[in-house]
Parts: sequence; C-alpha cells; structure tokens
Amino acid sequence: MRRTTVLRNGLSAILLLGAWAAAGIAPASAADAPSTASASRTTSGFTPASTAKAPASAGLLSAMQKDLGLTASQAKARLAAERTATAVQGKARRAAGPSYGGSWFDPATGRLTVAVTSDEKAGAVRATGAAVRLVAHSARQLDAAKAQLDALSAPAGVAGWHVDPKASRVVVNVVASSEDDNDVRAFVERARKAGPVLVRRTSEAPKTFSAGTVGGDPYYTGNVRCSIGFSVYGGFVTAGHCGQAGAGVSGWDGSYIGNFQGSSFPGDDYAWVSVGNGWWTVPVVLGWGTVSDQLVRGSAEAPIGASICRSGSTSHWHCGNVLATNETVNYSQGAVYQMTKTSVCAEPGDSGGSFISGDQAQGVTSGGWGNCSSGGETWHQPINEILNRYGLTLHTA
Repeated sequence: MRRTTVLRNGLSAILLLGAWAAAGIAPASAADAPSTASASRTTSGFTPASTAKAPASAGLLSAMQKDLGLTASQAKARLAAERTATAVQGKARRAAGPSYGGSWFDPATGRLTVAVTSDEKAGAVRATGAAVRLVAHSARQLDAAKAQLDALSAPAGVAGWHVDPKASRVVVNVVASSEDDNDVRAFVERARKAGPVLVRRTSEAPKTFSAGTVGGDPYYTGNVRCSIGFSVYGGFVTAGHCGQAGAGVSGWDGSYIGNFQGSSFPGDDYAWVSVGNGWWTVPVVLGWGTVSDQLVRGSAEAPIGASICRSGSTSHWHCGNVLATNETVNYSQGAVYQMTKTSVCAEPGDSGGSFISGDQAQGVTSGGWGNCSSGGETWHQPINEILNRYGLTLHTA
C-alpha cells in the first residue's frame, strides 16, 4: 500500500510511545482476556490524544458526552467505575458459585450488581465490592433455557433472544408488526415451555450493515464494502458476512491487502483477513477526525450497562450502552449466537467495525436496526471468541 514518509514516521513515533506507556505488558491474546479502517488514510497519521494510560482519549470522552448526555467529568468517572466493575465481575461470579444469576453495571450507582438465587452467598459477593440482588433463576438455568430456544427454527418476525439477568428471564424480542403472526405465536409458545420467558417488542427486524461499493474509507471484497475491526498479528478481524474464506480484499486506495483466511456466517459472524503487500497493522481505532484516534490496550469484556463506542467507515464514531450479552440474533440469512447487544447506532458499510469500551476491544459490528439519524440498536460479535477461534493475538499498544 502506498504511504507517505510523514505517515510512516508518525506511526512509528506513536507505536514507540505506546510501548513506553505499556512497558512490560505483553500483547493481549484470547487467553488473557473488530468499524474502522486498517491503516487508513489520514492527513496527519494516527493521532491519539495521548499515549499515556489515560481513562480515554479526549475524542472518545467527547463522543460519550454527545451520545450519552454526560459532562466531561461524568464521562471520566463512568469509565473509572466501569473499569472497576469489569475487574470485579469475575471475582464476584466465583464468590456466588452455583447461585450466580448474572451481573450488570448500574450507571446510577457506578457499581456492578450481581444477581444470586441464595442469600447464603450474598455476603461473599458483597465482599468483592459488588452490590447484590436476589433473583428466582440462576444463570445456569437461564442459559439452559436459552439453549433450548437456540435449537428451534425461528420465523422472521422473531428478532432474537437473550438472557436478561435483571429480569431473571430469557427475553424474546418480537417485531411489533409480526406479533400476531401464527408462526411467531407458535415460536413464543414453544419458548415459554423451555423456561422463564419474557416477550418484548422491537420496532424492526435485525439486518447486517454491509453495503455496496460507495465512497468513503472502507475495505472492499467484490462489490461489498465493510469496515475493519481490530488489528491482530498477521492481519485484522472483521464480520463474517463481509466475505468468504479465500476472497480477496482491497483497501481504500484499491490496492490489494490480503485474503479472508477464515470466515463464519451465520451461526457466528466473524472473520479474519491476512495483511501484506505493504499494508501493516496498528493497535488503533480511528476517530475519523471527529474524535481522536484511540489506542487499543486489551480485550477485557465490559459488563451489561457499561458504556461502549463504535467506529465504522460510514457513520464514524457513536456511543451507547451494553444492553445484553449472549443474545441469539435471527437474521434473514439465519441465526447468529452469543452476540452482544448495544444501544449504539450503525449504518450500511459499518459491518465489521470496532466496538471499544475505554481502551478495551469488545467486538466487531455485525448488524442491527435503525440508523444514526433516528437511532437504533446494534449487535457485535465478541472479540475474544474470534481470537480463540482462529488462535489470533490482538495487536495492543
């Protein structure tokens, strides 16, 4: 890929400073624990606001203020609280044992709340720093009920389903215009027999966010435009519906990048692409000049309720909250499992792009409904599953 000396020098300086900031920290791998464009063109190179280990770049904080209605100090405080919650959730789950019913971050209190089915474990969970809520069903029971739904064939009017730890139910999302459809009614009836189910309405059916060839700063495979997720050593990860294994990929300037080395869709929605021919990988999520570019330092999974931002080649930067995890999404092409739902908007061409919480990679954009003018919801494929599936190592600063 053609690049100027200025861009190459700027990139080298940032990677060096990033190495100083994270001295002694090994690259994040799947065991330790993607839409932007990889090595995309900019006028001034990759420009994070700071390579020091700050809560987030000034641009990301600005996006959180705009999309979440926060002040600058509130955005910083929320990120700090979310980092604490992320660190606590594993310890709290172990403390809860078999009575664990799920967990979520509560923005109002700034704490992680852990659901338990027995008061006997409440003290041990509180000792980790988490709040406690008594619920009727354990996470194991809810996951088992959801697994039975995953084995069913869902009609188009059923948007998807996920475990909601707050409600202690499996939530089935039904498209409002299809709720009286006989096939939808039959699916809901079968779902209720599987376990505790709550039916909620959604305004639209989910769709993927790939697009035909248009202008912008994308990557292309055939006549499809998608967005690069996160750099890994040897390439980048993206959405599986963007291309099949073996398909060639070209960059924003039309030059050859590499090929899809692995791809899965439906069932999953992830893929990885090899990088060569003068292209290189960097641990950066682009801000598109709207916000500062953000360095990636790991892939710790943010809890339900945490803030999360997305970068894509069509709609650029937008932020929202994590709404659900382990959701089954029923696209027209087939169901995709173990997805994370967010309140962040997206548009065609954003598929494959980066979901990031603070400086932690979360996943690659899969699909959703709505747009960034009227709002909507999106789903992403969690990054650690992709790294584990293909034995990849996330490129971190």
